[in-house]
Amino acid sequence: MTRCGVVALAGKPNVGKSTLLNALVGEHLAIVSPKPQSTRLPVVGLLTRDDTQFIFTDSPGLLEPEYKLHETMRAAALRAIADAEVIAYLHPLSDFPAPPLTEVAKLDRAPRASIVTVYTKSDLAPTSTALHHPPPPSTAIVSAVSRDGLDRLLETLRAYLPESPFHYDPDAMATQPMRFFAAEFVREAAFELLHEELPYSVAVEIDEFREGQEPVYIRAVVYVERASQKGIVIGEGGRTIKAIGQTARGKIEVLLGARVFLELHAKVLPKWRRQLASLKRLGYAG
Repeated sequence: MTRCGVVALAGKPNVGKSTLLNALVGEHLAIVSPKPQSTRLPVVGLLTRDDTQFIFTDSPGLLEPEYKLHETMRAAALRAIADAEVIAYLHPLSDFPAPPLTEVAKLDRAPRASIVTVYTKSDLAPTSTALHHPPPPSTAIVSAVSRDGLDRLLETLRAYLPESPFHYDPDAMATQPMRFFAAEFVREAAFELLHEELPYSVAVEIDEFREGQEPVYIRAVVYVERASQKGIVIGEGGRTIKAIGQTARGKIEVLLGARVFLELHAKVLPKWRRQLASLKRLGYAG
């Protein structure tokens, strides 16, 4: 009998959820950045191994909301926890022990799903970290970078998944459309190339996505909140927006397996992070 179910990757910002998702699926799907709070919408990655299909949801970090966008991110993270068959609760090993998930997520009651505590970034933790070997059955220790512990983590998660037919084609790696990933990769490039707080003011919308040709044609708009930010995104002589486009195009081509022509434009959408209408338009709110 096959097993299949949703595994929510949950935890505070910057505990390594996106890096772990990419390592488990074997494909760069989720934005990875040293800057916290880079995940705004859940990214779903699929892994089918033998008789088991894991539906991993990389949800936004559990944070204290400061403005409307944060509220929608927190709501998305809580929805992922509520909808999961099993919750992989991530916490850096160097910061052992992990506080209870109910405390971190500020939940009134424990979630209905089983919780597996996953200590991440084991490659960065001092060897003296106080964790018994072998760890308890509902605990795993991993390094997404060195891939240590990933097989054991999958075995641990599998035990909690229900018996069920597969929900997706065994060869599929993602459930979201390619235009979603195209927008995310442009935003990831902005996180890499822009400094300080500016990446948090960036949103990306795909205007046009024409696949039935070579190269694939994609036109995207990079939104910022103020005119001064638009100037920084474009850069002197268009240098910065060109660099963002080149970086993003490389990532999109790898995932698509095809050549891409990516056209980027910068526009101002005032205070979009604080306005529900703008968040809905950009796909961040419900």
